[in-house]
Amino acid sequence: MKENKQHLKSVIITGASGFMGRALTSRLEVLGVDYVGLSSREADLLNPRSLDRYNHTKYDHIFHLAAWYEVGDPNLHHLGQQWLFNQQINTTVLGWWQAHQPQAKLVSIGTSAGYEDSGDHREENYLKGDPIEGLYTYGMSKRMLLTGQMSLSEQYGLKWLTVIASTVYGPAPNNSGKQLQFIFDITRKILNFKYNDEPITLWGDGNQRRELVHVTDFVNETIGLSNLDENMVVNIGEGNDHTIREFAEILCEAAGVDPAVIHYDTSRNAGSKSKRLNTEKLENLLPANTRIPLRDGLFELALDMEQEYKSEKVLGR
Repeated sequence: MKENKQHLKSVIITGASGFMGRALTSRLEVLGVDYVGLSSREADLLNPRSLDRYNHTKYDHIFHLAAWYEVGDPNLHHLGQQWLFNQQINTTVLGWWQAHQPQAKLVSIGTSAGYEDSGDHREENYLKGDPIEGLYTYGMSKRMLLTGQMSLSEQYGLKWLTVIASTVYGPAPNNSGKQLQFIFDITRKILNFKYNDEPITLWGDGNQRRELVHVTDFVNETIGLSNLDENMVVNIGEGNDHTIREFAEILCEAAGVDPAVIHYDTSRNAGSKSKRLNTEKLENLLPANTRIPLRDGLFELALDMEQEYKSEKVLGR
């Protein structure tokens, strides 16, 4: 594997206002990289011509982070909309890449939901079997994005990278009123108990296992991989999974709450027993990487969300 001589110089980012997008733009600023960050206000990717104003500026990398996705029930009740929106968003970006930015490397985000639930979650299996039940439509839309990249690359010689993340966490995203990824949801419930005496109920027995990757590590590793001169799919995760109980106990400690107050509702479906990505490929490609320790990252998350809570920006309204 050789490093691409064309390092990040001029970058355009879709989904720049999202959780991952904000972390990426912050890192690019530190690195002194010239970038254009697009939210849906700057470019409504449901419109196939929305990127036309950027046709004549040549970028060396396109980071495609935009997607239509919400955690929980909204996905289950709007499957058709989810499919149409994501297909159009991805087609807009892929078509613009091929027609106007063929010199650019496209870096896209896959999803762990694209893997077969009971399968071996290593990269060569990403397009095999059926995606995780309950997230089938979203998983298939991400598979179609990868298929589109590979097809355009085969015909036009374009360069690409797809990174597949486990659950990404870090300083709290501003998701007031929305359902949150499990780790943010657990933190919010703990804080609601601390400040509002609301009971903490978590689904399942707490022994189901999940994997996290800190958003700072995710961004750094994605940038590192983008400089490698090969088309590839790479999983980005911690490499270890932990039980929901372990996550909850650390977050309780950070918030000063006794974890014994948590009620685990075994009558509710808690999903897969284990979700962990195989990260052997990542470790071979970026062997010198150091990551934020899980405990440090969860304390940071809890303290950040508590500050948001106190300032009434997110919680406790």
